[in-house]
Amino acid sequence: MARGSFVSFEGIDGCGKSTHIRRLAEALEAEGLEVVLVRDPGTTRLSEAIRALLLDPANTDMAKECELLLYEAARAQLVAEIIEPALARGAWVLSDRFLDSTTAYQGGGRAISDRFITEANALGSLGLTPDLTLVFDLDVEEAARRRCADPDRIEREGDDFARSVREAYLALAASEAPRVRVIDASGTKGQTFALVRDAIEAYRAEPSHG
Repeated sequence: MARGSFVSFEGIDGCGKSTHIRRLAEALEAEGLEVVLVRDPGTTRLSEAIRALLLDPANTDMAKECELLLYEAARAQLVAEIIEPALARGAWVLSDRFLDSTTAYQGGGRAISDRFITEANALGSLGLTPDLTLVFDLDVEEAARRRCADPDRIEREGDDFARSVREAYLALAASEAPRVRVIDASGTKGQTFALVRDAIEAYRAEPSHG
């Protein structure tokens, strides 16, 4: 059986990625494909418990190194328990965030060194990298307007933090093309999803996925 495809959705909080990952899942399922939808951190019992610690606004005293390692711990469990088995049976795995979030948030946002981020990501992902990563790019102020009224611990970091994260995502897209592709999320939901479909079709047209 051919190995499945692994696509991650990335971007600053409020960019709309969670909406479009669900739309893509529905579109692929309509083709008769098996789709496994996951979120990082989260999805498994252990990873959801770690997620609660990471996003709890009460945990303002969390050290950035602790934050980094908690994200990686949750990711390792997610990969081992759900992602790798799904890929092995030929499913499409769509992940709401993955290791590139760590590069952007803990690297760009928290200014943890590239070396530590790279080593931590290699361990937390169990060596797995998405086949395709879509970065939903949106102005920080517009993203803030779109976010929910009850921000979590990361969302409360403010606009300057979000700008650093956005810049890190754009730098990543420039350095890791074509795996990482930027989706302009400033238009309507329909316009944005059309860009998502174009990116997916381009990926599927590549010789290794045809």
